[in-house]
Amino acid sequence: MITRAFRYLTVLVFPLVAFISFEWKGWWLYSTVILAFGVIPAMELLFPPDPENISDEEEERFKDHWLFDVMIYLIVPFHFLLLVRFLALVAFEPLQTYELLGAILAMGTFCGAFGINVAHELGHRRERAHRIVSNLLLMTSLNAHFYVQHNRGHHRYVSTPIDPETAWFNESIYAFWWRTVISGYVHAWRIQLDELRKKGNSFFSAKNDMLWFQSLQIVLIMVIAVVFGWKALAAFIAAALMGILLLATINYIEHYGLLRKEVAPGRYERVLPKHSWNSDHMLGRLILFELSRHSDHHYKASRKYQILKHHDESPQMPTGYPGMMLLTLLPPAWFKVMNPRVKAVQP
Repeated sequence: MITRAFRYLTVLVFPLVAFISFEWKGWWLYSTVILAFGVIPAMELLFPPDPENISDEEEERFKDHWLFDVMIYLIVPFHFLLLVRFLALVAFEPLQTYELLGAILAMGTFCGAFGINVAHELGHRRERAHRIVSNLLLMTSLNAHFYVQHNRGHHRYVSTPIDPETAWFNESIYAFWWRTVISGYVHAWRIQLDELRKKGNSFFSAKNDMLWFQSLQIVLIMVIAVVFGWKALAAFIAAALMGILLLATINYIEHYGLLRKEVAPGRYERVLPKHSWNSDHMLGRLILFELSRHSDHHYKASRKYQILKHHDESPQMPTGYPGMMLLTLLPPAWFKVMNPRVKAVQP
């Protein structure tokens, strides 16, 4: 139990590297992004994926054990402390342009790969306290609407033309960024307004989560502007945008080209493991709290990260998430690698 839980401490190398880089400055500020998208992808090419599942007995012991919650909650204070340190660095310390860019890339990487990822895991929990922490984390990336769109929209419409977070076959990452960021935000509002209408609540009801989220994000922006100044606010927005684009890229690689059958007008077959791309590469699984076992997550969204399973019928990525994310940046290479795989698994 302890050994299995403690292996997720691997992720703490990232806040450690980020904090050190903020102190040493210079070219060290690029160490976080180099670690995430240089060292990790290279290491994952050296080790084969591990499709082994835990036993039913282990699953029963692990699924509600407090130690796994501790592992994921360790990221939360690091995230908020790193954000404050980032704002102070930009606002109060002299930085050259390349240093400012490095700091933004470091904070943006942390927002997208860890802040939003942990928020995603906690946002699926039933307990209100978990969901509150999830929403707070999302707000630090100006992405609070993700909670509504993802939980109430994406999981319902995944792998259909309705879902703005599902990438179409032959759609480049750059076209997808533009489409998913805008339509995802609009779709979240549509979901919220439809829920309010069905329950007879007004737009200004306390039940309007989207209104609360946007209002609190505006307050956060104002606080940053007053306390840290406009330069820090601009850097914060840039880092948040990077986090949003990293999330979009993750969605792209998780669902590229996969579609569910339409069994009736507007109705689709049940979500199955074959409708999401999966990666069993161990290093990526550890640093992303098993997010890469995405097929099982969509099959049973309530399953906590520590008990997510490999399914033989789920389509497999050729490498881990970081490497696949880099591949998306070269659309011809992406299409050459992934299009034959899509055609092999689609009926």
